[in-house]
Amino acid sequence: MKRLALGADIGGSHITCQLFNLDTNLPEGTRHRIAVNSRASKDEILDEWVVAIRLAAQNLKLSMLSGIAFAMPGPFDYRNGIAWFEGVEKFENLYGVNVREEIRKRLRLPLKFPILFLNDATCFGIGEAWAGGASGYERIIAITMGTGFGTTFIKNKRPVAGTDGVPKDGFLYHIPFKDSITDDYFSTRWFLKVYFEKTGKNLQGVKELAEKATNESIISEMFGDFGRNLGEFLVPWIKIFGADCLILGGNISKSFWLFSTEMEEEFKRSRVNPAIYLSRLEEEAALLGSAKLCDESFYADLIKNEII
Repeated sequence: MKRLALGADIGGSHITCQLFNLDTNLPEGTRHRIAVNSRASKDEILDEWVVAIRLAAQNLKLSMLSGIAFAMPGPFDYRNGIAWFEGVEKFENLYGVNVREEIRKRLRLPLKFPILFLNDATCFGIGEAWAGGASGYERIIAITMGTGFGTTFIKNKRPVAGTDGVPKDGFLYHIPFKDSITDDYFSTRWFLKVYFEKTGKNLQGVKELAEKATNESIISEMFGDFGRNLGEFLVPWIKIFGADCLILGGNISKSFWLFSTEMEEEFKRSRVNPAIYLSRLEEEAALLGSAKLCDESFYADLIKNEII
């Protein structure tokens, strides 16, 4: 009998759900993505999440699944399933809500049915380690660059935190860098801030910048600076962790061709040489990574290693 689990990826404006076979790590059925107003009421948000879950489960009886798991942004109490969104301009009406119990109640699931949660960047790293370009490597640093800077250290297909030189929480977004923290340098807002400082003009996002890069030397220089900064920052972590692979995801990674040379030059200068992959799975990596939580032995390892 197949061991099927349902993975859910929570974004700032949507939820995506997909069934996965835990024995093959392959998706099953149809992926469903539903728009969600992150500023809506608690009930509106949770009801939309439930609609997406039911659609992805198709005609299967939910209680027969190995579990439902969420790739969830923070701040969130992942072990206990409680949302603590505050000051992040999304899902703030879920503050203090036990999402696990709310989902269980709405889906009428048994008390012992697994409803699990993990950081979305960590789920991305897990998915890439099991089924992406990084699957053949032992020590992986997975980064996502978009509205924020997400990082995950993976060793033998399990996330690592507090050992092997990795920060206690496993993340790098809050690490000091230059005159601020990394989240301010390796996210969309850095590009928009610097472009405005240089030109006095506002842009919507990095995609718009990338489209103008061949015609505006200022933008090419910005991407070059971004690549040098990213390389400079990552070098010591690659060395400390002994990473043999670096996987990049998120919207900014789609413009990798504009900053890859500068980043790789920093690596060469410091004599580090990890394999570098752009994520092909993208959202599917986060979905698979969340679904893997429903594998009892895998989840037990995360608890044992204090990842959750």
